[in-house]
Amino acid sequence: MAGHEIPEPADRKPVADPLANLEAAAESRQGCDPAFKHGVVCGFDGSTSSERALAYAVGMARRLGCGLIIVHVANRLPTTVWAGCEPPVFVDVPDHRTEVLGLELACADYLSDVPWILVERGGDICHELEEVGREYEADAIVVGSTQGIVGRIFGSVAGRLARRAQRPVVVVP
Repeated sequence: MAGHEIPEPADRKPVADPLANLEAAAESRQGCDPAFKHGVVCGFDGSTSSERALAYAVGMARRLGCGLIIVHVANRLPTTVWAGCEPPVFVDVPDHRTEVLGLELACADYLSDVPWILVERGGDICHELEEVGREYEADAIVVGSTQGIVGRIFGSVAGRLARRAQRPVVVVP
């Protein structure tokens, strides 16, 4: 009906905006703590290079006043993949290395200045770091550089991530 208006409630309180409910539902689906939204994602595997990247990411999160999302990507591909064969199935077993890294990080004094979480993923490192960055709407992804001949031959995670990421990538030497 043209010109039909919604009647005002008797108690004179404004009627709830239906768009506000949609926005609240979208935020609840996001499922991430507001302290970590627009945070800094850091790839961490316990290596010297990733420790330097973590130290840089802690300082960056402190300066930005945001949370730190530490990501450990577990290798869950069978060794047949590295030999060039097609994998029969993907192996989905728990990676105890993540538990060890989590305990080491929980005891680290330098992480007491910023809120942080440890996220475990399995699969391709570049894809998973970018996916976590997208989920948390991260302001940056921080990774360490690859040392050694293997990274130079096959390409480093940092180089591949810098080429394909949709957000800034900081590579710490």
